[in-house]
Amino acid sequence: MNVAKADWTGQSFEVEVGPVAHGGHFVARHEGRVLFVRHALPGERVIASVYEDNGGSFCRADAVEVLEASKDRVEAPCPFAGPGRCGGCDFQHVSWDAQRELKAQVVTEQLSRLAKIDRNVTVEALPGGPLEWRTRIRMAVDRDGRPGFRGTRSHDVIPVDHCVISRPGMVEAVADRQWRAQELTVVQDGDGNRHVGEVRGRHTVRRAGTGTAVETAAQRKWRISADGFWQVHPAAADTFATVVREWAAAGPGQRAWDLYGGAGLFASVLGRQVGESGSVLVVESFPGAVEDGRRNLRRMSQVEWVADKVERAVTRRLPVEDPHVVVLDPPRKGAGKIVVAEVARRRPQRVVYVACDPAALARDLAEFTAQGYRLEDLRAFDAFPMTQHVECIALLVPETS
Repeated sequence: MNVAKADWTGQSFEVEVGPVAHGGHFVARHEGRVLFVRHALPGERVIASVYEDNGGSFCRADAVEVLEASKDRVEAPCPFAGPGRCGGCDFQHVSWDAQRELKAQVVTEQLSRLAKIDRNVTVEALPGGPLEWRTRIRMAVDRDGRPGFRGTRSHDVIPVDHCVISRPGMVEAVADRQWRAQELTVVQDGDGNRHVGEVRGRHTVRRAGTGTAVETAAQRKWRISADGFWQVHPAAADTFATVVREWAAAGPGQRAWDLYGGAGLFASVLGRQVGESGSVLVVESFPGAVEDGRRNLRRMSQVEWVADKVERAVTRRLPVEDPHVVVLDPPRKGAGKIVVAEVARRRPQRVVYVACDPAALARDLAEFTAQGYRLEDLRAFDAFPMTQHVECIALLVPETS
């Protein structure tokens, strides 16, 4: 006999909130089911209103009323934050110190559960504080032409006239008019120049500004496409490049790979280390990033570019000579089994893995462990304050070293 699955959508329950979970929510339980509750904190008693229930063992809810508050709860600095509102920030209601502790708990739990690595993690703050840090934003446009941000797990657009985590003036520059685009991109580069792009379909069809963003990191000026990839926190690129420089420790004449190389930030670091007698192979699938990288590093003859997907390149197109050092900076889904296996097969002395998702990092670390590598060091950075996102950099070495 088929038993109808529970559907709690629209219902509210009084629950006690448990630990933080990966994804910006917290675990609570009611009648044997798990509720992933946003806008809550561990130890609180809240009224949780279910907004999504697919009938399985869990559902998703918002804390719409706090009955017993945590000491770490603060008033959200943004009027658009909260249940049913903008979905861009997960932790506006959490003190900044507590945000980093929650992220540390998530990284620790993912490493333990998925990679069987027990390690105490500290999430380091980047300079500048938790507000007014974001230099690149993508905004949706509603049917009336008003720009805003989407709600949590929703296509609904929440119109806004400012954003407390973005650089001052970025949202204001586009909020005072109606737009015909589907989305807008707004970039404020390292020189303070602002670039606004209108996105229709998959293409940016119009841009205000030069279209070329100027950034400074790794001891050089970068000129990159304004709609290309660059770290959104102004201190992130240089901080990460510094860690990669220290951990890669490539020597003159050595060979290095920079996989998912973007515009060549880490390749520039590796290129300096190996010198003209060495080599740096960059693999990047996005043509615009490759074009930016070639232009910015044109004087580094030791840097070679492969415009291809990393999964295909590591199995078909990379040199016979094994690298001494490999740097990986994969997208949120991680590198995956094929890439990890091919990198490990080449037995580099050091692998530096830059990760924007702790679950993907943990899965790939488990694969590296199975291939005979161990986690030598790990640092985590709060490159996205007020959100659940955290950046990690891991150093792996062969188990025998």
